[in-house]
Amino acid sequence: MNYQAIIDKYYPADNQLRRVLLKHSRQVADRCLEIARKHRELPVDIQFLEEAAMLHDIGIYQCHAPSIFCEGEEPYIRHGILGAELLRKEGFPRHARVAERHTGTGLTCEQIERQQLPLPHEDFTPETLEEQMVCYADKFYSKSRPDRVLTVLETAQSLEKFGHEGVEKFLEWSRLFE
Repeated sequence: MNYQAIIDKYYPADNQLRRVLLKHSRQVADRCLEIARKHRELPVDIQFLEEAAMLHDIGIYQCHAPSIFCEGEEPYIRHGILGAELLRKEGFPRHARVAERHTGTGLTCEQIERQQLPLPHEDFTPETLEEQMVCYADKFYSKSRPDRVLTVLETAQSLEKFGHEGVEKFLEWSRLFE
């Protein structure tokens, strides 16, 4: 699979949004690959891991987030679901699962209903190691502050506003991946 061709299809112009997407996705992919190299005992598909990390945010252009040059109509919380729809349409269901499961530390149906999020009432928690790695690595990098890399502690603190359950999951991943 040529992830670059998919990026080119949905982000054809060399503009700020494409640059934001590529920088962030490369940061996430590089961290995932570093984890995989450090933990050879973990049975991950390295090629798929890199592809999925590069495509996890493919849906952001459809969202409204002017601070990162997204001029779409959809709420930003939907970018994973929207990206998953694109990837399924392109014939990449495994990559789609990564896209739809990387928000926060994953979202349960109960969280979606309780918070009345504009998402399908389904479970979107990362299950496979690749899904977990991309979700974990993504939390260290912000598209709005691309040159800043958060520490594990800073990342855990940033997740606290969404509930302690997510912080615990993130710290569990930290013990596994660091």
